[in-house]
Amino acid sequence: MKSSGSPRHAVIVELFTSEGCSDCPPADALLAQLEAKQPVAGAEVIGIEEHVDYWDHQGWRDPYSSAEWTDRQREYAIVLRSESIYTPEMIVDGTTGFIGSRARQSLQIIEQAAIPAKTDVSITASTAEKNKENLAVRVGQVVGAKDRDTPEVWLAITESGLHTAVTSGENSGRELRHASVLRRLQRLGAADPRAKGTSFALQRVVSLDSRWIRPNLRAVVFVQERKSKRILGAAATMPGAIGREYSPASEQTP
Repeated sequence: MKSSGSPRHAVIVELFTSEGCSDCPPADALLAQLEAKQPVAGAEVIGIEEHVDYWDHQGWRDPYSSAEWTDRQREYAIVLRSESIYTPEMIVDGTTGFIGSRARQSLQIIEQAAIPAKTDVSITASTAEKNKENLAVRVGQVVGAKDRDTPEVWLAITESGLHTAVTSGENSGRELRHASVLRRLQRLGAADPRAKGTSFALQRVVSLDSRWIRPNLRAVVFVQERKSKRILGAAATMPGAIGREYSPASEQTP
């Protein structure tokens, strides 16, 4: 199913997971494989691994967990009419959720998600100063938006290469390795669905936590409808593009 040079459409694959869940490591590995191998023709898989916090009282507190990601999964559950939230759950382009370790199903759903026309999104990064990055975001004409919904523009910062030696809970004794773990998610604004050209543009300096490994960071921008949660378009910096060490004397390139 690999592409032979044909254009790829960005597809956001979110994985709701936890280090306290024994069923999650295979799903984490699958997301990492989807990102690394890009096995779906026509799709550029952009992975976002979101660690929920409702497993934290089961014997192991996930160091990457956040109530914010749990709330995001609950919002999806309402829109997708799921009876409950669970891990591991993959959600593709905000429209389809399923058990996150099902490799064949993930390929089929990603392939379908890559077919429709997408909203054009671009993002560039340049080092502003130590632990700060200048990001320039542009969104073209909004494609596929529904009436009476708002196409919001979101920025996600992810970090790859993270791993943990788990000492208690369901995964006790295991060394867990992760895909692109979500570190920050923030709303940048809203695109204008009536615009015929550029529907949103922004340049912003973003602060980075000094504990994050800069060469492993990636910035992801996506357009997502507020009500339906459908993702209409996305883009990401190349791995390592926001990972340069800052030097005042270094040449700054956009």
